[in-house]
Amino acid sequence: MTEVSVLVPAKDEEATLAALADEVAAALAGVDYELILVDDGSTDGSWKVMSALAEERPAVRAVRLRRNFGKAAALAAAVAEARGRRVVTMDADLQDDPAEVPRMLAELDTGADLVSGHKVDRKDPLSKRLPSKVFNKVAGVITGLPLKDQNCGLKAADAEVYRRVPLYGELHRYIPALAHNQGYKVVELAVNHRPREHGRSKYGFERYLRGAIDLLTVMTITKYGRRPAHLFSGVGALFGALGFAILLYLTGVWVFTAEAIGTRPLLNLGILLVILGVQMVSFGLIAEMLLHRTARRDEVAEMVVERTGDEP
Repeated sequence: MTEVSVLVPAKDEEATLAALADEVAAALAGVDYELILVDDGSTDGSWKVMSALAEERPAVRAVRLRRNFGKAAALAAAVAEARGRRVVTMDADLQDDPAEVPRMLAELDTGADLVSGHKVDRKDPLSKRLPSKVFNKVAGVITGLPLKDQNCGLKAADAEVYRRVPLYGELHRYIPALAHNQGYKVVELAVNHRPREHGRSKYGFERYLRGAIDLLTVMTITKYGRRPAHLFSGVGALFGALGFAILLYLTGVWVFTAEAIGTRPLLNLGILLVILGVQMVSFGLIAEMLLHRTARRDEVAEMVVERTGDEP
C-alpha cells in the first residue's frame, strides 16, 4: 500500500500545477507517495498539464470530472482513487505550502487522526479574512469544534477518516467537525500561507452563503443524526406550546368577556401552530422509525476502535 496520497482538486489552475508537483515531490522525498490531481471542470489548459504530468511522473495520477461539481465532489473523487494509508489534501493555487506536509504527518504519528492547518499569517485581502474570521467563530460554536481556521485546505489524516466522512455540497470545509463527531481525534497545526501569484480566487459571497447553509446540515448530522426525533419534536413542542398558549388566552377571553374570538386572526394562528407542532412531532417519530429500520450491524461496528479478548 502507498504510504501517502496527496489529493489536489483544481479548477483553472494550469499555471500552478507543474510547480505544485515539484514542491510535493521535494517535500515527500524518500516517502512512497502518490499525487492525485482532479480537474473539476476547468476551462483552461489544466487537464492538458495534468495529463502531461501523469505521463512524465509515475507518482502523479490525473482524474477529470465531466463538469464543475464543486470542491467537495472533486475531493470525493480523489478519495475514491486514493491508495495511500494516509491522505493529505491541499489547494492547487500554491497558497498552501507543501513543505508543511512532513510536519503534519509527524503530528499523526503522535496519535491524532486528522490534522487541520491553521493559516496564522494569512496572505489574503481583508475582504476575505474578516468574513472568514466571523465564519470560523460561528462554525466553532455550532459544531462544537472551535478551530481557528475551518477553511484551510491543507489537512492530513488517516485514509479511514476521509472514507467515512460524507463529502458533498460545501461539506469539505467541515471535514474536521464531521470527523470529530465520529470520535476521531482532531488537532490544529499552525502552517505557512503564501500569497496567490497566479489566477484568481474562486471564493466570493455566494461561497460563504452556501457554506452557512451547509453549516445547518452539519449541525443536523452531528447533533441529531442519530436522534432525529429530538430535533423535530423539540421544534414541534415549541410551536405547539405557543399555539396552545394562544388558544388558552382566547378561551379566557371568550369565557370571561363578551368579546367575539371567531374572527380574530390570532385564533387562526393558534390553530395553525398547534397543527404544525403535531406534524413536527409526527415527522420526528417517522424519522426515528426509518432510522431504526435502516440501522445495520456494520454501522455499529464502525464505532468500535479496538477490542481485546476472545473474538465473539
